[in-house]
Amino acid sequence: MQTKLNQNENFSNQDILLEFEKFYNKSPKIIFHFLMWLFFSFLLFLYYHLEIRLNVFNSFIMTLRSSINNAVVFYFFFYIFSPFIIRKNNYFRICMFLSSVPVCIYIWLIVNHYILCIYQFLGFEIENGFLKNIIKNNADQTFFEAIQFETVLSNSMVVIYTLSPFFFIKILFEILRIYNKTTELQQQKLEVEIQNINIEKDFLKSQLNPHFLFNTLNNLYGLSVKKDDSAPEVILNLSDIMSYTLYESNAEKVSLEKEIGFIKNYFELEKMRYPKDKNIQLNISGEDDVSGLYIAPLMTFTFIENAFKYGLRSSQNQFIRQEIEIKNNTFYFVLENDIDKTETQKGFGGIGLENIKKRLQLLYPNQHILNIQTLENSFRIELKINL
Repeated sequence: MQTKLNQNENFSNQDILLEFEKFYNKSPKIIFHFLMWLFFSFLLFLYYHLEIRLNVFNSFIMTLRSSINNAVVFYFFFYIFSPFIIRKNNYFRICMFLSSVPVCIYIWLIVNHYILCIYQFLGFEIENGFLKNIIKNNADQTFFEAIQFETVLSNSMVVIYTLSPFFFIKILFEILRIYNKTTELQQQKLEVEIQNINIEKDFLKSQLNPHFLFNTLNNLYGLSVKKDDSAPEVILNLSDIMSYTLYESNAEKVSLEKEIGFIKNYFELEKMRYPKDKNIQLNISGEDDVSGLYIAPLMTFTFIENAFKYGLRSSQNQFIRQEIEIKNNTFYFVLENDIDKTETQKGFGGIGLENIKKRLQLLYPNQHILNIQTLENSFRIELKINL
């Protein structure tokens, strides 16, 4: 129950993020940028006015200066510099990103120098407090004095500290965008894979029905001719199998009891094709513990079908041995059959090994173990599923 609540909460948070990104992408970006600069500029204005004790006008011009400096560096880095280096190779990209820090500091100092020169030309000056004569002191410097190495070092932390809120917001939005894009692609991929699984399952059903009809009806005909008393039981088994494959297997999960019943019926019908002395075994233990357990339908059908298709062919020691155990909410499946060394064991037919692995991975991620072995004289499959 707790797991379901956590999953629902995760889906809810994910939906909120996706909806926000859609709203952000559909809205004019200039509005969000304007609000960001307005918000941080207001905080900076309060800092100058309340902490540094500047009057309203001086607080305004100093805030305007910092906002212009930050905006120039911000838009240069994210809309000119970053798109350019992203198209380059990894080594060049790393080098350029490392060099971007001093470049951004230099740009900030250059813009700052020219703004203060304009302020001096307009007759602005801070006449008291911590920033007294800051405009004159900076504007009287030459261009090269304003960007000399000592100046860069002494102002680097101030510049980084000033730019950090804007870079943080932008990077946060980019991470959100990438996360949502990745999530969307994963959901699309999952939907496609689920559709493929349904197609494969439908193919299994369409393959299963003619196979049973052809073999079982021939056997049933023989029993009818001989007036064998087992004919009604064969008809009932066939009816149960057809009902299961046509209706029950449409569900995502079916009761484990029905899946085991299907396996039993399938074995009984297949055994009819062979003499009674053939070594065909089906052992099931733990059937009393299947109550309340569910499993994906037809999960093991391909394995069983191919055991009868490729087994019982060797020159000696022909056998099919199937063991199923249900214990501690776990489904244990072991199937082994002889192989003919003169023939090449071909894949798995139908959906094939890779599709079975994919289906298990999608429906039981980190909850299953599949081990397939071609031994010296046999072919062995071991499957464990935590239900």
